Amino acid sequence: MPDVLTVTRTFDAPRELVYEAWTKPEHFSVWFGTDAVEVPLDTLSLDVRVGGAWKATMKLPDGNQIDWVGEYTEVDPPERLSFTMTDEPGTPAGDPIVVTFAEVDGGTEMTLTQPAGDFDQEQIDATIMGYNGFFDSMEKLLAARN
Repeated sequence: MPDVLTVTRTFDAPRELVYEAWTKPEHFSVWFGTDAVEVPLDTLSLDVRVGGAWKATMKLPDGNQIDWVGEYTEVDPPERLSFTMTDEPGTPAGDPIVVTFAEVDGGTEMTLTQPAGDFDQEQIDATIMGYNGFFDSMEKLLAARN
């Protein structure tokens, strides 16, 4: 079982725009959760600085919601962003997720690395699939902005 899960995606966009997709509420709310999930701007707060908190509420198609919270642990625009994340507000969020942004021919290679914790392989596969759905939505957002 791997200690971390990694998702890498190359976007046809400058890394400043890809970084902004993570750090600007009006962009984050569009892609976080995929096209099928609403993240209302009034539920979203991104205090993008070391020690700053973030929160977002996902409104699911079945009427349920997920409340996400976390804290930024590293902010190095436009190269690296690190933050904690949990859907159990009030409990420790665990080890940070790290997102790096590298300039490559044709755009930006974004790599997300998340500690696997006690996930089994099925949970790791489902998490990677979920992130890829998020990043499909991000790709549409970036194409419209680029």
